[in-house]
Amino acid sequence: MVTRDELYRLVWSEPMTRLAKRYEVSDSYLARICKLLNVPRPGLGYWAKLEVGKAPPQTPLPPAQPGDPLEWTKEGMAPRVPRPKPAAPTKRPAEKKIRIARTAVHGLIRGARGHLEHSRPIDDGGYLKPYKKLTVDVLSSKAGVEKALELANDLFNAFESVGHRAVIVPNDSDFRRGKVEEREAAAKPRDRWEYSGLWSPGRPTVVFIGTVAIGVAVIEMSANILLRYVNGKYIPDADYVPPRRAYYDDRTWTTTRELPSGRMRIVAYSPYARVNWTRQWDETKSASLRPKIRSIVEEIEAFAPRLVEMLEEEDRQAELRRLEFARQEDIRRRDEDRRRIYQSIRDSRTDLDKVIERWAELTGIERFLSGVEERAAGLPDEERAAVLARLALARDFLGSRDPLDFIRQWRTPRERHAPRYPENEGITEVPADAQPPRGY
Repeated sequence: MVTRDELYRLVWSEPMTRLAKRYEVSDSYLARICKLLNVPRPGLGYWAKLEVGKAPPQTPLPPAQPGDPLEWTKEGMAPRVPRPKPAAPTKRPAEKKIRIARTAVHGLIRGARGHLEHSRPIDDGGYLKPYKKLTVDVLSSKAGVEKALELANDLFNAFESVGHRAVIVPNDSDFRRGKVEEREAAAKPRDRWEYSGLWSPGRPTVVFIGTVAIGVAVIEMSANILLRYVNGKYIPDADYVPPRRAYYDDRTWTTTRELPSGRMRIVAYSPYARVNWTRQWDETKSASLRPKIRSIVEEIEAFAPRLVEMLEEEDRQAELRRLEFARQEDIRRRDEDRRRIYQSIRDSRTDLDKVIERWAELTGIERFLSGVEERAAGLPDEERAAVLARLALARDFLGSRDPLDFIRQWRTPRERHAPRYPENEGITEVPADAQPPRGY
């Protein structure tokens, strides 16, 4: 793993070609990494000028902006690092106006059309399903892609004009894409686990209002459209021209499907998993969204401090939940400790009773064997030897009859389970009303 600071020091300490060999990558690839991490590097001829003492001064490393990746690994997946908590942004000065540069192409939009149109096979008029996942969050049909990208371009340029960066989040962030509803008139929200089948980007697109991230997406809304099956395919029923001859055509029929409508929707949402918030602005048949972009930017700006409050409140609630969980877990462990103490007392007492019973049983057996031995003493030698031999076999068969062997094997309650909490140290009896803790 290489941090921004370390990469900056390395690219100004030796030529890029030599540094690239050390990491077993090409110098052009390493140059792209420098651009990705916003690390300035020496210009052409710098090292030759350095040898003769005429090199220009080293370009300072700019501070990392919100949304900038902070590390790079050759494997391509840097570990997630804690980032500063978002803070309420300062209010934009009134003289700093939102401007939309119609001719400027934002970096997220440049080349996006080609990526979006390079799509998996789709139904006529359906949503594009690009192969590329790392691209701007724009969902549209092929017919609507140009309009969607123009709207996204105006939106991002408007944000950038007042200092708010629009970026695709780096891979070391924990932002997530919010739920995006494409239906223009949804009868009911989708179920949590319902799969829409629509394409979604690999990482969300966000705008940073100061240090506060707001997820944004531009989508073409879908609507229930009446279609007619004609000559092997479905076309809008409004485009159907019936045959000139007035006869019943049984080779055509109608149906309805959710298809892109050509009208756009801008969606803003919280990319922080612990806060759910979504706001959307819809285009209508009579009113475009492009004239509303300034007011949309202002509304998102105004919401950023509120999102910080929501995040802080959620963090506070999460801490309360953590403390409550810890309290309940402590209660559970203390109950479990008591349960195991009670069980060890029961088991120890049961085993001790068995030892006593066994001792009494073996005492009776020993008396029996001793009696046999005494009676055998009066028998003739040959018969006495046979009886004593059988008596020896019986003793071997019965095994140890020393009560001390049994008492040594018996385990006390503490040997079975040592109390873990001071308040349970003095438990020596099981209360008559003792019940197992809940969950057992």
